[in-house]
Amino acid sequence: MTDQPTQRHPTQINLHTKSRVLTIGFDDGALFELPCEYLRVFSRAAEVRSAPQPVTGKEGVNITAIEPQGQYAVRICFDDGHDTSIYSWDTLYTLGRDQAQNWADYLARLEQIGYQRREPDQGDKRVRLLYFSWLAKKMRKESDQVIVPAAVTDVDALLKWLGARKKGAAVLFTPQRVRVTVNKQFTEGFTKLHDGDEIGLVPTSPTAPATPDLL
Repeated sequence: MTDQPTQRHPTQINLHTKSRVLTIGFDDGALFELPCEYLRVFSRAAEVRSAPQPVTGKEGVNITAIEPQGQYAVRICFDDGHDTSIYSWDTLYTLGRDQAQNWADYLARLEQIGYQRREPDQGDKRVRLLYFSWLAKKMRKESDQVIVPAAVTDVDALLKWLGARKKGAAVLFTPQRVRVTVNKQFTEGFTKLHDGDEIGLVPTSPTAPATPDLL
């Protein structure tokens, strides 16, 4: 099934494969972060829209291809083999605008059918931290092997966790003071973390903030 031409026009569209997130910006300034799972379970394909029960088991699904369909839509292909869904720009805009309510409704439907959704990569994660510039001096080391709690699932949560590990460290790990690489690629705050990742913490300024000795 295809959607009709629409009034919405994208200004950017980026797939973050590691985090399984599609970001899309529009000419009115709206910017949405759409998880691949969300796009998959809200597929525009007729067999999905007409199904009596919600799509399940797509927690770890990813996008393999995004193919233009004229000037008004894209066909999104997923790594579970689903490739029949065409999303107009207006559909993607609406999915972004209504994401919170749509997801809450989806979770409620899962509960009704007794399905327990499982986040992928749950559990503690062993990662290697690399400290650069003045951060290495503050931490008194250039690298560290740490076990990150299960609750720390993305880069933003990691920075908060690192800032809380030692007294006085919070000011060192704000998003304004450090950029983060995961496996040698600069990342966004929503980038998901996995067991075995190598994480670089790179100060954005050559000057260290004034802090007491870390405890």
